[in-house]
This record gives sequence, C-alpha cells and structure tokens, in this order.
Amino acid sequence: MDAEAMTPGSSILDDLLPALERLDRRIAQAISAAETTGSAPVRDPFRGLHIGPDDVTRWLARMPGAPLVTAPTSENPDTSVPTLAAGSRRLHWLVQTFGLSAFELDIVVIALAPEIDLRYEGVYAYLQDDVTRRRPSVDLALNLLCPSAEVKLARRAHFAVEAPLIWHRLVRLVPNPNRPNAPLLAQTLQLDPQIVDVLLGQGGLDRRLSAFCRLVPPAVTIEDLPLDAERQAQLSTLVQQAVVEQRLLRLYFRGSRGTGKRRTAEALAGLIGTDLLCADLGGAQTAEVGFEEALRLAFREAWLRGSILYLDDLDVLHDAGQIALYRILLRSLAEATGITLVAGTRPWVPAGDITTGVVQVDFPMPNTGQRRQCWEACLTAAGIPLPANQLDVLAQRFRLTAGQIEEAVATATMQAIGRVTRAETSRVPVGDLLAAARAQSGQELAALTQKIEPLYTWDDIVLPDDGLAQLREICARVAGRERVLTDWGFDRRLSQGKGINALFAGPSGTGKTMAAEIVANRLGLSLYKIDLASVVSKYIGETEKNLDRIFRAAENANAVLLFDEADALFGKRSEVRDSHDRYANLEIAYLLQKMEQYEGVAILATNLRQNLDEAFVRRLAFIVHFPFPDEVSRRRIWDGIWPAETPLAEDVDLDLLANQFKLSGGNIKNIALGAAFLAANDGGAVSMTHLLHATRREYQKMGKALTEAELHGQGVVPLEARRA
Repeated sequence: MDAEAMTPGSSILDDLLPALERLDRRIAQAISAAETTGSAPVRDPFRGLHIGPDDVTRWLARMPGAPLVTAPTSENPDTSVPTLAAGSRRLHWLVQTFGLSAFELDIVVIALAPEIDLRYEGVYAYLQDDVTRRRPSVDLALNLLCPSAEVKLARRAHFAVEAPLIWHRLVRLVPNPNRPNAPLLAQTLQLDPQIVDVLLGQGGLDRRLSAFCRLVPPAVTIEDLPLDAERQAQLSTLVQQAVVEQRLLRLYFRGSRGTGKRRTAEALAGLIGTDLLCADLGGAQTAEVGFEEALRLAFREAWLRGSILYLDDLDVLHDAGQIALYRILLRSLAEATGITLVAGTRPWVPAGDITTGVVQVDFPMPNTGQRRQCWEACLTAAGIPLPANQLDVLAQRFRLTAGQIEEAVATATMQAIGRVTRAETSRVPVGDLLAAARAQSGQELAALTQKIEPLYTWDDIVLPDDGLAQLREICARVAGRERVLTDWGFDRRLSQGKGINALFAGPSGTGKTMAAEIVANRLGLSLYKIDLASVVSKYIGETEKNLDRIFRAAENANAVLLFDEADALFGKRSEVRDSHDRYANLEIAYLLQKMEQYEGVAILATNLRQNLDEAFVRRLAFIVHFPFPDEVSRRRIWDGIWPAETPLAEDVDLDLLANQFKLSGGNIKNIALGAAFLAANDGGAVSMTHLLHATRREYQKMGKALTEAELHGQGVVPLEARRA
C-alpha cells in the first residue's frame, strides 16, 4: 500500500466510512424493497426461527434465481458497476495489488463491515432470515449487488477457484459444518485476517504467523559484518538491482550456525530501507494452518510489507520423510515475488522439474585471524585482559563462529564472578575461557557418541619413550597447524588431509584410551569416543549413514574423536569374491574419505594392528604402538596407580606384584580399585591380602585360574581366612 495511506496519522475510518455509508444505503434499499414487494415477512417476530406455509408459498411464487431483497431493474449486467468502494484509497489499493474488479471490491466491503461494526452481524442475520448466520453468505452478497437473476448468475464467476478473490485467498468460502455439501450460495464469506489487518491499519504480524515468524528491524549495516569487501559489494549490488529493476531474487545462505547468515540478511534489508521477516521452517512444519498455507502466508506477509523474507533452518526439510515439504518450498519459491533468502548448513539441492533460480552464497567458518580479532574484541568489551599467546590458543584450537565466541566470553565471565571478589571481576582464568569455548560446540556429537571428560596427564601414562614422543608430536602438530598451513602456505597445497589422523595399536588395557584423554586434555579439547562395533551395520548403506552423521556433527565440534575397536571396520581388505566383499571395501573407502576431509584430531584404536590394510595405514599421520607392559613398566604402573590419599599397609609389595602377575595397565587399575574397596570395607589400609584377593577376581574375569601357590606363595594370609 502507498506510504501515505498506511501512515498512522491517516484516518482509517475517514477512508472507509463512505463505503460503509453506501453499504448502509444499499441494505436499507434492500429491506425497503422486501417490504414493498412482500418478498419477506419482515414484521414476523419469529423471523429466522421457523419455516411456515406462507414462507413456502412466497418462495415458490418468486422467479428462480431472482434476488430476494432487491427490486428488479433493466440494468445491463455487462455495464453495471457497483460503487460501494468508490473513493477509498485503502480499498483501491487492493485493486492495484491483486487486480480486482469493482464488483469484487464491493464483495470485500460487505465482508469487511462486521470487522468494523458488529451491528452488521445483526443486519446480515435479519436479511438472511436466520439468526445463526451473522456473516454474509455468497447469496446475500449477490442479492445486495445484483439487480436481476441474470446478473446474479453471471456474477457467480467471481467465486470460482481461478477468480482473484479466491485465487489470492483474499476471501475464503466457509461451508456450514452442519451442511458439508451445501451449494455455493449458502457458503459464508470470510475475509482473510491478514487483509483485514492491512485494511484496518494493524501493524503487527498476521496472527497465524506469530508462532514461527518475527519481524526484525535492521540493527546492523553491511559494513558491520565480517565479510570481505568483494562479498559485501556483490550482495549489496544484487539486492539493490533487484529493487530498482523489480526483479526476483532468491539466495541460499549456506553455512554453520553463527556464521552471520541472519545478520547479513538483516543488513541487506536495512540497505533497501525495509524490515526482515524471519520465518523458522521447523516451526512452519507444526503450524496450525499446515506447512503449505504457513509458507503462503509468510510470502504474502513479506510482499504486503515490502520486506525481505528470510526462511531459516532448511535442514529440517532434508530429514527423512520431508521430501514432500521440500518440494512445497521449492514451488513456493518458484511462484514468489520480491527478495527471498533461505538459510541452511547443507548444500542447495535443486529439483529438475521446478525452476527456482536460487543462487547459493557460502558463509565459511571464520579463519584463525578473524577468530582472534573476535576474541580480542569481545574480551576487551568485557574488560578482560588476556596475553597474546593465550589469545592465539583460543583462536587456533576452537573453530567457533563470532556468535559462539561472544557467548563463550559471557559464560566465562559469569562463571568467574562466583569465584572472585568484585574488585577482581576482570580476572577471568583462561581455564574458564577454554571450558566455555568447549561448551559452545559438540552438542550434536554428544548425542551420537560417548563424551569423555579428559582427566589424565603425562604423569599418568606408562609408555616407551618413542610412544610418548609421538603423543607429544601430535599435540605439537595441532599447536603449529596455523603456522604451517597458513603462514607457510601448505593450506594452498592441500585440498584435504589438513587434520591429524593417528592409529593407536596395542592389546586391550595398554593405555590407548588414556593416551587419547591426555592428548585432549593437553590441547584443552573435548574427547568423544565412538564404538565402531555399534556403527557397522549389516544393512547396505547404513554404515555410511552412521559415519556421515558422526563426521557431520563433528565438523565444528572442536573435539578429539576416538574410534574404538577400529578393527571392527578396518579389518584386512578382502579379495572381492562376492557383492558383500565389494561392499565391505566400499565402507572402508568411505571412512577413509571422511577422515581425510575431517580437519580435527581423529584417533583410531585397535587391538589387532596386523589386521589393518597397508593402503589404509599409509594414509595415517601417526602410528603409536602400545606394547604389553614388561616388568619394569608394570612396576611403574603399580607405583603410579595410587592416589596420594590412599593408605597402603607396610606389607604391600609392588615389586612382587609386578614380577608375579603379567597384567596390562587396565587390569592393574581394576585390581587397585577392587583392593581399595575391600580395604574400606574392612576399615583399614590396603594390604597385600586385599591386593591378592582382587588379583584373583581379575583373573577370574579373564577366564584364568591362579593356584594358591601363585597367590599366597609369599606367606600372605587369604582374605577369607583372615576374616574368619
């Protein structure tokens, strides 16, 4: 609608009042004609409540199709131009917008009247001879506007499906729920609430959109966005030209959440001086009016307001079973006018039979330099000083968006307030910032995997010197990643394989999971454990789907991935003898591809190094061997397994345990814990008796038996005998 007619200062009633006055006169003429011709018992006190013999006689005497309440004239139906809406700028805006005729505009006036004054409900009920029908029917509208049966019959075309009133859903035909098969004339006219609000100057959103839409006044400019100058110029030109040339523009903003897609849409709306209408596609799925109608209303709301429509979270339509809804969206885009922006994280998927003309615009994750600037800006704004080297760690370790960084700083600040005095609120420990940064990602990955809180440090693991050196090299490679890839230009030479892949090979209980925890702890990252035995499926294609979900969730999780029991999938590649062998090899190839694309730290743990294909091993950056511990290593494990608070009796002989029992670190941990519980139950320190009893239980779990000589050859009294 034009700006002057829509301004709050303009008088809505003054604009619509002449049309209502003309409607009043038309109604008065209709009632007068009815009284004059005797077409209705207007003085019957029970009018509308009963049907008597006189009613039937009167109806049969009337010419079929003739208007009930208007006096017949010789007016030509082709030249008849009703004038109820003459002179109203608001009503004639509908003519310009939807291409309505003068007759159709008068239909709108009749349907609009009860929205302005409820007295029309009583009048309509009186004219329709039914106290329950308080809104105008098609028949009543035709009676008020048509001078003859011929004209009335011809004007039925205005209620056909392809007629503007119905096609644009300005007016809805509502059948009587008690008469589902009632004829067209008996159906009630209901003006669309969105059109009512516009005509009456209501500034809010259509009430049917409130559950999944919101109108956003622009608060940022294109210059405020972390976009390069070329991208800013490209988007600005596209939007401005679309407005000037009145062309359609459909863009798909693809990128992770928090990469600035919505803020960019907001800035583009501000660039052309309008608001941004944000619609959540997930919410539209559950809208009361249905998904298709919800989309139609959103598109029309944006069009009526001259706003840019921003459809967020396209990913929900890519889920299983949502193909039909996705096609509805594509058809809506194909029919839309104005500027429409769609946002999601996955690539745009066109449909061959629906032409949308969508252009994909990628929103990549901020690079290290941009992340560092954002960390510095947010910390400065919060009054938190941080050394340059710690800023570098935050920027390099965590691939976060600008929004996630802002949230991480706010979270760390709130956590620190509870531990420091008011005068020290600016002193936020870097550990809080690291924890807050970790919390910003990995939620989707946690739902698919087992999250492990890293606790172990370098002092907790017993491993040959070369193995320890390799673990430290893994950490060093992460720390130096930015210098090698960006500063030294290797990023331009590598299309994939920019992450760190490692194989941890060794018997069960030799410290593979502990080593992964140490790496994650040293890097300040979260650790997620994936049991590949649960990922592999006997159904063709399911394994790839499971792996895809994991790697997609891990893309920006800032985490260390530990694939345990890797030999469940990475067994020796078989010769292709049948289709199952061929497909097993395809599963392996698929995982190799996903690992090369993953830019984080991925660790594979296996008990059987010899079962891994050499072609696969060559693609790994590190292979760390975890040998079964010898006596010296076992002694170190026994010595380091005890917390400082645990009391040990004088008879505990760790040298004997290391020499006598050839166990892995995992078994030793179980024995120490079991002995501690036994000692706690006895109310004393951990003794040799407790340790030997726990050792026997551990061997039982392993399916092995120990003789009494092996257990008590050193004169240790069995626990059962001691208790007796």
